[in-house]
Amino acid sequence: MVTLAGDLLARYPRTSLYNSPYPAHDAGCAVDLYPETARVPSPVAGEVVETRTVRCPSKPYAADRDHLIVVDTGEHLARALHVEPAVEPGDSVAVGDDLGRLVRSGFFAPWVDNHVHLGFRERDGDAVRASGSLPIDLDASVEAVPWDGTGEVVETGETYALLDAPEHPAPGTLAGVATDDGGVLDGGFPHYEGGGVLGRSGAGPVSFLGTTVGDAADGRTVAWRDVAVTANGEPIRGLSLWLGVERLGVKLVAPDRDLAVGERVAVAVA
Repeated sequence: MVTLAGDLLARYPRTSLYNSPYPAHDAGCAVDLYPETARVPSPVAGEVVETRTVRCPSKPYAADRDHLIVVDTGEHLARALHVEPAVEPGDSVAVGDDLGRLVRSGFFAPWVDNHVHLGFRERDGDAVRASGSLPIDLDASVEAVPWDGTGEVVETGETYALLDAPEHPAPGTLAGVATDDGGVLDGGFPHYEGGGVLGRSGAGPVSFLGTTVGDAADGRTVAWRDVAVTANGEPIRGLSLWLGVERLGVKLVAPDRDLAVGERVAVAVA
């Protein structure tokens, strides 16, 4: 297992271990970091040992090529994706150095914001293939913030609406939306097969907004049950949930809904 320090995570406004449909994130074996700018500050220090450009699905809103940057940290091989490299093999990078420019990848769903994907392998491992990364642990306290399912739309796109709630209780620290028993939910719920729950121990059912929404077999990774999410009584695809440093909120994944900025929304799960 690879542990990421809280001061590293604080460099990025949002963090998610589980908000992805791809196997690289299974069991929280990768983390998505959302920088404030289009230039990516390196989340790791070490020597760049490989860069690679790969083709990805053609999407009208995204590039058809993505990039991989591999950094030998001395302990692991770190894999950074979705960044057009400003570095090359043989370069040394420190934490915070410019890795390159974010790429809007064809691997992204349309409601997904640009981010850098970070995973780790053993130093003698295959750093290129998609699966095989080590589990990631966060060396930081994550506050569970209760949410009653209501909020006001503060931003919209063609496929999503962002709510202003719940509010971040202590900007500068990590926080996330609470489960009914005080864990923190992370992931695409339920439009991806599973997600995660942080800050609780033991396997068992996971309840959210008064409904049992999934089962945590290992105490952290959650397989969603067959549940449906509604906004103001109408079905939506789901919710995007993450860990925030300065602000929280919930993103409604709603490609078939026309929600407007300023509209009050009540979310329910059944």
